[in-house]
Amino acid sequence: MQLKLFVLSASSVVLWLTPLAALDKKLDTHKALQGVSLCAAIACAVSAGNIARKLSEQGEIEAIKERAITADVVDEISTSVYISQKQRQQEAEQILAINERTDEQEAELDSIRESLELLLNKTSGDSGELAVVNLSTKQREQIELILQCHAKGITGKNKILKEVWGVSAGSSQSYRDAKAEYEFLMPFVKGEGDD
Repeated sequence: MQLKLFVLSASSVVLWLTPLAALDKKLDTHKALQGVSLCAAIACAVSAGNIARKLSEQGEIEAIKERAITADVVDEISTSVYISQKQRQQEAEQILAINERTDEQEAELDSIRESLELLLNKTSGDSGELAVVNLSTKQREQIELILQCHAKGITGKNKILKEVWGVSAGSSQSYRDAKAEYEFLMPFVKGEGDD
């Protein structure tokens, strides 16, 4: 399109100057040729101007498109940064929640260990019987449930863990906690079962 613009512009200049310089003024048709040449030059100039205007409009449209694409890319980047920041914040909150739960579980295990140590320390030496010490209401209820399982004929450790604590055998933390609690309570269960 630019080539067409240059050709039309050059043609208009040539058609404008040709009758002035190249045509012999003595010819009878000089005025007619000069008029035709000038009209053709004006037509070429108008066509070149229209083409120049179209090229200018296309350039503006392309510039607008480029600005729109750039704005879209910037918006996309800022949105992805915002979303990834939100995801990182949520992950951090989840990690903190897991750490809090882990601390609570460790505190509970520590209290079970302390209770077990107290229990072992208070074992009477001669009879080998265990003294019932500082059992919580929950632990007493669990002992009662274990005794009920024994009465029903359920004696397997995994079956009792499933019935009383609701956990299945595996390597989960809840299973390990339930197993530790079960092993802690078993001496009491045997002691009460003997009575």
